[in-house]
This record gives sequence, structure tokens and C-alpha cells, in this order.
Amino acid sequence: MVNLIINNKKISVPEETTILEAAKQNNILIPNLCYLENIHKIGSCRICVVEVEGMRNLQASCMVTVREGMKVYTNSERVKKTRNVLFELMLSDHPKDCLKCERNQKCELQKLGEQIQIKEARFEGQKSQEVMDISSPSIIRDTSKCILCRRCVTVCNEIQGVGALNPQKRGFKTQIGPAMALSLNSVNCAFCGQCTVVCPVGALVEKDATQNVWKALFDKNKRVIVQTAPAIRAALGEEFGYEPGTLVTGKMVSALRQLAFDDVFDTNFTADLTIIEEGNEFLQRVTKALTGEGATLPMITSCSPGWIKFVEHSFPEKLEHLSSCKSPHMMLGALAKSYYAEKLGMNPKDIFVVSIMPCTAKKYEIVRPEMINDGFHNVDAVLTTRELALMIKKAGIDFQALEEDSFDNPLGLSTGAADIFAVTGGVMEAALRTVYEIITGRELPFAKLHITPLVGFEQIKTAEITIKDPKEEFKFLEDFTVKIAVTSGLKGAKYLMDQIVRGESPYHFIEVMGCPGGCISGGGQPRPTTPEIRLKRLQAIYNEDESKAIRKSHENPFVETLYQDYLNEPLGHKSHELLHTHYTKRGKFNELLDE
Repeated sequence: MVNLIINNKKISVPEETTILEAAKQNNILIPNLCYLENIHKIGSCRICVVEVEGMRNLQASCMVTVREGMKVYTNSERVKKTRNVLFELMLSDHPKDCLKCERNQKCELQKLGEQIQIKEARFEGQKSQEVMDISSPSIIRDTSKCILCRRCVTVCNEIQGVGALNPQKRGFKTQIGPAMALSLNSVNCAFCGQCTVVCPVGALVEKDATQNVWKALFDKNKRVIVQTAPAIRAALGEEFGYEPGTLVTGKMVSALRQLAFDDVFDTNFTADLTIIEEGNEFLQRVTKALTGEGATLPMITSCSPGWIKFVEHSFPEKLEHLSSCKSPHMMLGALAKSYYAEKLGMNPKDIFVVSIMPCTAKKYEIVRPEMINDGFHNVDAVLTTRELALMIKKAGIDFQALEEDSFDNPLGLSTGAADIFAVTGGVMEAALRTVYEIITGRELPFAKLHITPLVGFEQIKTAEITIKDPKEEFKFLEDFTVKIAVTSGLKGAKYLMDQIVRGESPYHFIEVMGCPGGCISGGGQPRPTTPEIRLKRLQAIYNEDESKAIRKSHENPFVETLYQDYLNEPLGHKSHELLHTHYTKRGKFNELLDE
């Protein structure tokens, strides 16, 4: 332990602790802006400067580690004056259009101004060059609001391993963006939206879809269907004052009804359907591999559109490893405009499908040409969790006062297996609950059906399951050990893909989620997403799973009815037509698209 004094208060902290961390641990608040705990620490904004006795210059507290006997002053006259000037200089190159900014009242620059009590901005001068990049269907980049904190650069390069965002040029001309002034849509951006989560201002935000949804809701000729992803119910409450990890499923459904959606369905229903299709696809591939017919292994999950875009750019020659299943919300959209439209006797052109997703990449996914059936896009609009909260507030709905409500059927009932799609390892666990039981007739031999090695936030998790006493038709699988791997965040995905490229992958089945921790940490979720908040959301999802009466996808009665009445069988002709897709070779700069 190191003993030091901060503002005349004696404290002790572990070695290698920074002054900023030491102060925080002892309830001493040092204003800061660019710092992001456990992720980003470069001292670029200098707002966190402090005075250290014996040192001539002020020190960035996020960068300087404590030492024995150090005396620190966080609130001296010199510190205050310097901090004020630094903040005013930031404002001099900022548009200050707060009232119309998407981050109004949720902006860290705004909060900093309130904290250090700046009454006027004294400096005016040249503004940085403004670039408004609206090329992406998912993310808007506005350099006029960028404060050069470089958080997005760290997340894009070091956490996700994509490298689409980097500082370009130098000095006053510095801009954060793709190389050669290219647009986000023309490079290998995965549209995962992790940059929008960590951006402290409005320089990186999701592309707004609320106006299109309001327009559809006001159109009397449209039947507007809404579906909600499993991660939404564990995070939406944070936008209305609830503790992170509070499940607000019933209130969320009630709010959607008050917004005048005609049908409120649950994406979890088609998460169960995904398991049936994907599980059978995996079983088919393994069967072919073991009986000498040949099949591409490992098979990799395909629920995350950010991950799909990443592999299309970075590993275009390995697309055959991906499951051909569409993601659950695209499956529900396809069914809404076919199966459900037929039940209603409606023309699909009069149905407008809205997905509430924790993900910005879903906005890109719905405009892919592969996601069209019979001339209609499967899904018409995607709202992030944050956008849904804005709509609820704009409609004047008192969220906390709402009564609980439940989803509509036939596309609303789901099992616990579908809930855990929201967390890393969940898709794999849900698939194995079904596949293992299909093969053996018995439940997975794990406590509470959870495959313990797959639970948690490690970047790469692995497990092995050996098949014992299979049913007669699966005798060839006796003593076969299924080797599985799970990763979340694209940096881990790259590691596993590099193994495949080298021919060294030991796995049969791999789950990849584009965002660290899975969908609970998606690019469209409420800010911030700290490790503590992520853990609370994860626990809420597992609680939702364990509270369900039915916890295996193949036991969902409405899924069974869907196959009996419409799809006929997993991997059948109708299923392939509506529920499966193919992928596109892109290359880093989309150079393969024309091949």
C-alpha cells in the first residue's frame, strides 16, 4: 500500500493506482472527460489536472501513479483556473447547439460544464472542419461535435479489433474517422455501435429511425407490428430511473401498446425458432462429417449482424463456416409478412414491422438485399433501446406507473432458452439444450441447464460435451466429444477465425457475439455500460430464463404449431425460403463486392 495525502486527507491505496483512481476510491471527485475506466487512459483532455506538491507543472491525474508521501491538491486556485480555461477552449471549437443535439441532458461535456460551473465562454476563433458522415445506415459521424477524446479509437482498435476509426492529420486539423477521408459505409466498419456508447458527446450517434416509425403509426392503412429483443427488458428501465438489471418486460409491453402498435410480439419466439433451425443445421453438419460425406466445421452462429459484416470484410473466404440462419428478428419479420399476413388475410405491403434492438448493426441488417422475401423487406425499421425510450418520453407515458402486460400470440410465447440469447454464451447454451436432448432423449447434465464454463465475460470460453447413450438413430455419435467455443467482441472473433485460417481450430461449434458481453452491452443500449452494469443485466437475463416454466426451445408449443401448420419441418423448403440466407464477400474496402 502507498500512503499519500489528497486535499489534506490521509489515504492509503495499492501501488500502481493513479491519482484519479485513488481519489475516486476515497470519495474525492476529480472532474474528467476523456478517461474511461479499464478501457481508455491517455490524458488527452487534461481536465483531470491536479497540483502535486514539489512538481512544477500540473499533472493529469488519470496518468500519474501515486507514490509514498505524495501531497495532491485537486481544487487549488491554480487547478480551478486551468480547468476552466481548458473547458472554455473546448467550447470555442464546439457548435453549442445543445437544445437540438441528440445527447442533450445526457452529454458528458454538458455535465462537466455544470460540475465546474462555467458561466461564460470567453474564447471564439476558427472552427475545425465539419464533416457530417451519414453514409452508414447505422451510425452518424459529426466531426463538429468531436472533442478528440479518442475513446472511440480505443474501443474500435483495442476492444473490437476493427480499426475503422483513427486520428487523421495533425494538430488543429486532426479528425477522427476512417483513413483517406473515406465514409464509414465504404470501409470495414462493423456498425457494432460500441463507439456510440463511449462517445461523451454527439459526435457518434445511431441513425434516427423514430420519425419513420411515428409516420407508420399515424398511417391508418398500416398494421404496425413491433418486436423486442431479449436484452431490451433488462436495460430499458435504466432510461426511466430503474436500477440496472431491473426486468421491465411487462411495463415495456404496456408502453408499446400505448404507443399504438397493433401487435406486440417477442423476438424471443423466433430465438426459439432459430435454435430449432440452427441446432438441426449443426447436427446435419456433424452427421455428414462423421459419416464421410464431408461438411464445413466448425459451424459459427449468425445472430449478430456486426459479426457477420466483420467476417465478410476480414475473412471473406471463410463464409461457409457461418450458419445460414437469419437472425431471430429477421425471421420474425419474414413470418409476419407471410405466415401472420395469411392468417390475417392481409397484403404484406400493408404490414410495417419494427424491431426494438440493443444493436445499431441491426439497422444495417434490415437493408441488406439478402433480407427480402417476395419483394418485401423482412423488417422495415429498427429502434435502439435508447430510441424507444425517447419515443415513450415524447408520448408523455409515465413508464413507472404502467401496469404489467404480456406479449401477443402466435409470435409472442418464448422459453428461457430464448432469453439467454442476450448474453454471451447464451445462443450456444440454448442450442445445446435442444441438440443434446434430440440426440440422447435426456436433458443437459449441468446444474439448472447452465453450461458453467460458458457463463461470464471472459473473452474466449470453451467447453466439451461427450455424447453418452444416444438414441438408436444417433448411435454413430456414441462417445463423440463436441468441442465448443464462445467469444464476444470482434477481437476474440478474429483470434478464433485466425485459428480456422491456419487449419488449427479444434472446435465443432463456435458462438460469436459482436459486442463485448453480448447483446446486453449492445451499441444501442443505455449509456454507460460499465462492468458493474453489464453484470447486473446478465444476472437479470439468467433470472428471466430460470423463472420460465419452459426452458428448452423445442418445447415451445407455438413453435411446434408453426411447423405443423406452415413450415412443415426444420431445414425444409419453406424454412430455407423464409428463415435462411447467404452472405457477401466484401474485403476491407468493399473491393470484392463487384466480383
